[in-house]
Amino acid sequence: MSKVINKTVSKTTNKPYSLFAKENYIWMIVGGIIIALGMILMSGGKSADPNEFNTNEVYSFTRITIAPVLIVVGLLVEVFAIFKKSNKEA
Repeated sequence: MSKVINKTVSKTTNKPYSLFAKENYIWMIVGGIIIALGMILMSGGKSADPNEFNTNEVYSFTRITIAPVLIVVGLLVEVFAIFKKSNKEA
């Protein structure tokens, strides 16, 4: 009979095998926080009077430039966190 090996358990230590190391998860959290900050900066722009449209508030430098850049940087951090090899594997 062939022996069935569970791929989720390390062969040498019999401990559950994690796809990512602790450092990867920390980078993922940092990337998520950066993305959330970009979304928060992009939100808002509500006027007190619904008949008034304030272009300076809606098209501000923060909403048009800084927030999208933060979101892209956060996504790049997430990609880095996924592809980063842990020190024990290297």
